[in-house]
Amino acid sequence: MSQPEIKPVRADRDIMPYDVVIVGAGPAGLSCAIRLKQLSPDSNVCILEKGSEVGAHLLSGAVFEPRALDELIPDWKEKNAPLDVPVTKDRFMFLTARKAFSLPLPPQMKNHGNYIISLGKLGRWLGAQAEALGVEIFPGFAAAEILYDMDGHVIGVATGDMGLGRDGEKTPHFQPGVEIHARQVVFAEGCHGSLTKQLIAHFDLRAAADPQTYGLGVKEIWEIAPEKHQQGLAVHTIGWPMDTKTYGGSWIYHGADHTVSIGYVVGLDYQNPYLSPFSEMQRFKLHPAIRQTLEGGRRIAYGARALVEGGFQSLPKLTFPGGLLIGDTAGFLNVPKIKGNHMAMKSGMVAAEALYDFLQAEDTGGQARECTSYPDRLKQSWVWKELYKVRNVRPGFHHGLWAGLVHAAFQTLGGWRLPYTLKNHTDHDRLSKKDAVREIMYPKPDNVLTFDRLSSVRLSNTMHEENQPVHLVLRDPDVPLAQNLAAYDEPAQRYCPAGVYEIIEEQGAKKFVINAQNCVHCKTCDIKDPAQNIDWVVPQGGGGPNYPGM
Repeated sequence: MSQPEIKPVRADRDIMPYDVVIVGAGPAGLSCAIRLKQLSPDSNVCILEKGSEVGAHLLSGAVFEPRALDELIPDWKEKNAPLDVPVTKDRFMFLTARKAFSLPLPPQMKNHGNYIISLGKLGRWLGAQAEALGVEIFPGFAAAEILYDMDGHVIGVATGDMGLGRDGEKTPHFQPGVEIHARQVVFAEGCHGSLTKQLIAHFDLRAAADPQTYGLGVKEIWEIAPEKHQQGLAVHTIGWPMDTKTYGGSWIYHGADHTVSIGYVVGLDYQNPYLSPFSEMQRFKLHPAIRQTLEGGRRIAYGARALVEGGFQSLPKLTFPGGLLIGDTAGFLNVPKIKGNHMAMKSGMVAAEALYDFLQAEDTGGQARECTSYPDRLKQSWVWKELYKVRNVRPGFHHGLWAGLVHAAFQTLGGWRLPYTLKNHTDHDRLSKKDAVREIMYPKPDNVLTFDRLSSVRLSNTMHEENQPVHLVLRDPDVPLAQNLAAYDEPAQRYCPAGVYEIIEEQGAKKFVINAQNCVHCKTCDIKDPAQNIDWVVPQGGGGPNYPGM
């Protein structure tokens, strides 16, 4: 594949030319790269990863459905993929404040043939497979800028400048970013990608789609007493501690070595500004049915991330001149299954197949710069059929728990034949004013089963270079106090699972403080801020969490 002569967009930056550059070394991006190299070993492919290493920022429940992996690397067992704990038993419960009631298991939640995994470990294994095929992976180099040509078409991305001080000025250690020019750019940034957000606005990719809606998942890993451990057991709950107006639920997965993955997801369309997803997770662990598993154990890891919940009707236009969207950044997650990794991988594989044909045709002058066959191919794949079938499950809960359960049961029986598709809404405009709700009083952490946010962040191994520009950018610095505090008692104090935002008093005056060094890159602030005043951008040099086994 040939590469035309190119010039830098910014004169002080070097250029690295590729056929394809992929932004993000998650399951989608790695699968795309692997499939492209399988089809075209001579293609020039690189991946930029904002984490310090492949897998550093990957977090999922995770029960993994191997369908896409079976297609991508059929001999994954012989190659020692880290899928070691098959699910042996499923349990689904409805919780009240003191009781737990077993419920019939919905078909989508039957996990026979699936595996309890660490997504970070799977990501590192996929990275090794990609590198063995000749893919160049650059961890610690975040794509910070989209590069456009004179026609407004995407021609590449640039990594962020290094060595800028907190004031934005160059320090003696300054190094300009590098421009990665490519014939096609694949955006695989994960949920609510910072560059994808810009692309959606630039190309109006949501013109024919519903808004995306999100959840926030808070996760811990525990070592528990051997006699309480049931390797292969997957438990899910709904009900308490959520009220009937708020979407949420939990998982408890018993993995290897007497460990359990435990987490809670809260829909970010919640209404009460005093709700704290982190605190709801801590409170959840106090339920008699849950604490009996954890008592006598110890917490060894913590993390949080947002996840896409909009499904079929919230998929944006997936292509634009110069690139395309795959994985979670596009919205491929099956909410009733509580799974997205298999869909992310498959979307990346389909994209690779479309790109291979596209680039071959481009060499003969036969195509424009938009790979329009990618969405057409997706529509013929099992990804599209799977998402369409469950399209009304999550929006069915917009009217509360009971309506949602009834609608979910109805759709399970025959929802793919329903003649309608329910609408999604934006999450940031769902908050009620503080005067219209009752403040939620959470129990104080006992440091045995429940913990505060700062001690939790320490378990996420989060690090950021202290002297760098704050990567949580306020469009208007007056909004937090003048608008959000007055109307909502500034919900950033509570929706952030890492204690990034706080209101303090200095000399009798209130001050809005951003503790950016705590940020675990969950993107909740960019999603939930009611004024849409916070832009999450990539920090310098591989900063953020470092999840060893999440």
